[in-house]
Amino acid sequence: MKIPFLLQRRIALKRIVQYVVVGLFTLSTPLTGSLIQTTQAQTKPGGFNSKVINLAYQTSGDIVKAKKVVEPRFKALGVTVNWVGPFPAGPQLIEAMNAGKVDIGTVGETPPIFSQAAGITEVIYIAARRPSKGLNQGIVVRANSPIKKVSDLKGKKVAFQRGSNAHYLLARALKEVDLKITDVQVVGLTPSEARDVFIQNKVEVWVGSDPFLALVEKSIPIRNLRNAGGINTLGGFYIASRQFVSQNPELVRVFLEEADKVGEWADKNPDLAAKALAPEVKLDQSVLETVSRRAVRQLRSLTPSIIAEQQRVADFYFQEKITPRKVDIRDAVPSDELLRAITPERLGQF
Repeated sequence: MKIPFLLQRRIALKRIVQYVVVGLFTLSTPLTGSLIQTTQAQTKPGGFNSKVINLAYQTSGDIVKAKKVVEPRFKALGVTVNWVGPFPAGPQLIEAMNAGKVDIGTVGETPPIFSQAAGITEVIYIAARRPSKGLNQGIVVRANSPIKKVSDLKGKKVAFQRGSNAHYLLARALKEVDLKITDVQVVGLTPSEARDVFIQNKVEVWVGSDPFLALVEKSIPIRNLRNAGGINTLGGFYIASRQFVSQNPELVRVFLEEADKVGEWADKNPDLAAKALAPEVKLDQSVLETVSRRAVRQLRSLTPSIIAEQQRVADFYFQEKITPRKVDIRDAVPSDELLRAITPERLGQF
């Protein structure tokens, strides 16, 4: 029996979406743009309603959590801080945020794009991180591997976390040598799992980032085919639940202010930052010092240029047929009125 064309199209789209977001996101019914705008327009910046703030952290470590810088500020406001995690990577963090378990978290540039492509409207951007030099990420092989350059990756097994900044690094690096993601065999795993199969020599290529990259560098001889220099230009973002931001702009502003302060301290004192993270990350001090020296933790406000650059990343994913539909980054950015309410002065004008 022949399946009608429209039904075929729906089935195909469903399969594409499932391929992109399988194991990463809980799909939700997208709101229309007009409804989003109406919700933003009705928001009255200032004040807060919540008595608990749920902050996410990843296995890579979080200097805000380690230094306990937000707890005193929120305690003075009668708000309890609840740290949720650790999450293996950004996609899992966003899944928890979409499920209402997390209010604020930090991720790379890719996870929010994939969440929008999956129809998730609850996750919005609230601030950007300053970019690093890209030394904290890499496409790596063993030092004795016959794979000498990115163009040699064609047909090879490559392990990485789908929907993470590793996905973007690999896709862009392949594009530079006229290859696509479909030209390699993707082995989709969490960052720690991808690291493990690489160390166990079960895959030839691993796309990883700190702290796992710094740990592997000190564990076995490797060759970094391509780091994220010139690719990781955004530095990532702080994201939050749309409802939480609308109802608690003052709490968001307080959090971002303290996160930027401790980020500035960590950037100026990488050795002390490594020492602060050691009890939580449980890695050798020398590894954490390498991680801290390569990291940039200070924040910056969501300027039009940053939003436009994130849109270019989203457009790249769509053009390469990695995401199933084109997304508008502005749909996941608070209104100007709300941005003014949540953005601390120290982050600069947006």
